[in-house]
Amino acid sequence: MSKKRPVAIALAGVLCLVTVGCADSSTDKDSDADGKPAAAAAKSGYPVTLENCGDSEKITEEPSRVVVMNGASVAEVSTLLALGVQDKIVANQQSYGMSEVAGRAAAIKALPNGDVKLNDAYDVPREAMIGLRPDLVLSTTSYGFDEKNGFATREQLKQAGANSYVSPQGCDQDTSKMTIADSYTLLRDMGKIFNKRDDAEKIVAASERHIAEVAAKVKGEKRPKVMVLFSNMAMGGNDFSSVVAKGIYNDILAKAGGSNAFENASKTSFADLSKEKVAATDVDALVVIGYNDPNPAAYARKLLKEFPQWPAAKNNKYVALSDSMYLGPSNDVAVEKIAGMLHPDKA
Repeated sequence: MSKKRPVAIALAGVLCLVTVGCADSSTDKDSDADGKPAAAAAKSGYPVTLENCGDSEKITEEPSRVVVMNGASVAEVSTLLALGVQDKIVANQQSYGMSEVAGRAAAIKALPNGDVKLNDAYDVPREAMIGLRPDLVLSTTSYGFDEKNGFATREQLKQAGANSYVSPQGCDQDTSKMTIADSYTLLRDMGKIFNKRDDAEKIVAASERHIAEVAAKVKGEKRPKVMVLFSNMAMGGNDFSSVVAKGIYNDILAKAGGSNAFENASKTSFADLSKEKVAATDVDALVVIGYNDPNPAAYARKLLKEFPQWPAAKNNKYVALSDSMYLGPSNDVAVEKIAGMLHPDKA
């Protein structure tokens, strides 16, 4: 089974097959454009000004008509759910169909989608976007605001009265340098935008504590070589074109006491590998990421049968994950689950 080609193209474009990343997606200023001191702004929470991918976005009140673009992600919608502001969403296009967090997949499914006819990239085209009358539009990368792809630009949205936001490391459509810290940046930025700063900080602090506890348990242990890939997903010409090389996945693996077996196979986020290359690599464990795949665990078991020479096959070492492995509020869950698979006697 393979995913429809437009979805693979969108995933490849959005999850970064370019080469230059951005730094933190935003900073906020000490005073608003009218010169009001930060103390006054802090009292009401507004205005908030974010410098985001070269655009200055001034938010004067809590957004109430939010559109979450697809971007082959659930980072943004999961972050809004974690902050308890899902009632502000008028159209959400993000879904993995599954989650490591109890209730999240159902909560995402229950959100309105705006009854929009999506384009070939399975996202909201310009006319439909303007018709939704948003006051905030969230996109995983700048791909979602590119006019040549048929999307509304950030300037067009501004003219229509909407702020826009590109998530961390998404300015240049390259997430190869993304780390867990970028998930915290996204949380904090949404905390500022929705006046939920304290909630964002509590989530960040809890995640940091959880990850530190797990990392401490596996410290000094041998670091197994892990293959990370999306299940049943084709993004290139070879048999294995959705194999992770770089990005937040490697940070999660490192915290869990593992290493990426294919980190040097590409300079970008994903490697496009032949079956021979995969067969010739010692793989100690598998992490299979399900993107709208109902049974990524079955795909993992299929791979272990296909490559019986792998240590992973001999020891039946695999874990199937979804949203916790990518940008979002639940990276600590992935760290715990991977550590438990790699170091069951320690984690």
